[in-house]
Amino acid sequence: MGAIIVVGTQWGDEGKGKATDLLADDVGYVVRYQGGNNAGHTIIVGDRTLKLHLVPSGVMYPAVTPVIADGVVLDPGVLLEELDELVAQGLDVSKLAISGNAHLIMPYHRELDRVTERYLGKQKLGTTKRGIGPAYADKAARVGLRVQDLYDMKIFRQKLDTVLKEKNAVLSRVYNRMPMSAAEIETEYAVYAERLRPYIADTVSLLHDAMDGGERVLLEGAQGTLLDLDHGTYPFVTSSNPVAGGALTGAGVGPNDIEQVIGITKAYVTRVGSGPFPTELDGEIAERITDRGAEYGTTTGRRRRVGWFDAVLARYAARVNGLTEHFLTKLDVLSQFETVRLCRAYRYQGEEYEHFPPHQSIIHHAEPVYEDLPGWHEDISGVTEFSDLPKEAQAFVERIEELGGVPVRWVSVGPARSQTLERGR
Repeated sequence: MGAIIVVGTQWGDEGKGKATDLLADDVGYVVRYQGGNNAGHTIIVGDRTLKLHLVPSGVMYPAVTPVIADGVVLDPGVLLEELDELVAQGLDVSKLAISGNAHLIMPYHRELDRVTERYLGKQKLGTTKRGIGPAYADKAARVGLRVQDLYDMKIFRQKLDTVLKEKNAVLSRVYNRMPMSAAEIETEYAVYAERLRPYIADTVSLLHDAMDGGERVLLEGAQGTLLDLDHGTYPFVTSSNPVAGGALTGAGVGPNDIEQVIGITKAYVTRVGSGPFPTELDGEIAERITDRGAEYGTTTGRRRRVGWFDAVLARYAARVNGLTEHFLTKLDVLSQFETVRLCRAYRYQGEEYEHFPPHQSIIHHAEPVYEDLPGWHEDISGVTEFSDLPKEAQAFVERIEELGGVPVRWVSVGPARSQTLERGR
């Protein structure tokens, strides 16, 4: 057996948690491969709703081993708080496996994230201020501390003293903040180390042994394609690689291990924070989509910006990720509109772009070129077969499939697992 990658095709918040929930019956491992507690999944199983930020959504299923892989940046305090909440709800978290190669988010990362955003003012990036960017920056600069460092406190303290000398200089001299105490940080993280010890594992060997033994592995990313550090709307991006290629490096698996790459695609588009958004809406339509789609961040609670479906982004995501199929979510939110719109291209200075523009100025100023399709007035949340959807809703899905160039295999018409329609492959 091999691996399935579940990846967001827009700016995140596409409904990856629901897709993972649906696929979890057929996998033995669910792996978080990048990001930190700057993103989350909302999972609804029966009458239970869980909001997860770091723990992979596989924790919901007794037969699944949830894995936090090498590419994640880990805030141990946040993780332990989340585990305690899950245990309080009656879930068994004992199978969780955490890579010793994952990097730690430190107190100075969170502080630097906060003061930097304030310093940028109107040019701020809209980060979650949870220290994710600074932690990845230290990883790239090779001064980061990793989970495995917690188990040799002499090494931990040596590395901490070295990096804190520079961080305290920046905090005090540039941002007029109080310097941080290495001794206090060491004491705090030593406590975390003991609580995390049972979960630490060689996750790369764990996953390869599982696949060699006939198990299927699901790799779930946080955020989405257009927030990718290399392929997104830079600089309004995250600090890691949510794309399918990031799953390989983040989890330590190879291209030949991948069986499917499933793109999670919302029937409209949302994004949180700053940055370009060609199909963004305001006014009554935006209010209706926001309210009916409950478009507020799982982790931050921030209201999401909303817009019509963007096929330019869909084509781009298909190329960058090598998508094999789409999982279309929240089709039900678009019910009751007289007309639904699809952006098929961008127009800039008289030229049309069907593919993602090569320069950021174009996407910042692009005008969407829309197709208008008839809406549908029926409540579709109770539909159980794709063929029973209103013909207008079917035509909308089929047009997304045509414009995006990738088959739509699943269509979600509500938050519950049962509200998912599977089409033929």
